[in-house]
Amino acid sequence: MPLPEPQARTLRHSRRIQLDGYEREDGLWDIEARLVDTKGYDFDNQFRGTIPSGEPLHDIWMRITVDDTLTIREVAASIDSHPFPPCPGAAAAFQQLVGMRIASGWTEQAKEQIGQVAGCTHLFELLRPLATTAIQTIAPIRRPVGSGDAPPKYIVDTCRGWAADSVTIRTLYPGWRRDTADDDA
Repeated sequence: MPLPEPQARTLRHSRRIQLDGYEREDGLWDIEARLVDTKGYDFDNQFRGTIPSGEPLHDIWMRITVDDTLTIREVAASIDSHPFPPCPGAAAAFQQLVGMRIASGWTEQAKEQIGQVAGCTHLFELLRPLATTAIQTIAPIRRPVGSGDAPPKYIVDTCRGWAADSVTIRTLYPGWRRDTADDDA
């Protein structure tokens, strides 16, 4: 276990998020996400009655289809389990993502376009990991690391591993190296 051993405890809430990226035969990419929330105890919901331990409070899906430029071409969203009657109606609002391009600031742009009240908090939460999964799915195939004369602009200085002065840039893209006093590995 990568974390220190925890104190004695009881599971009260579990959130599982799974993301998968697929290359389609037509040259597009499907990126799918599923979010499932469960409780470790039975509880009452005013609209659904008693929800048993382990039964999803939320079971929410989203698939975005993108092209190589990360432009969204299709969206499918589904809210299968939810606590309130209006929840499933929010899925349709995410059709407004069609035509948007995944780039810096796009999740905020999506919230602005759709509107908080028309959308779903949990579908909005999936946008950032959907974007990351799209990049992780497409980039290694369409633009393998170290294959070009410039690092992908969207990744430089986004974390310690991709810092402009890191061993990563120094090794894979030596022309883009930025020297600093801290020459860590």
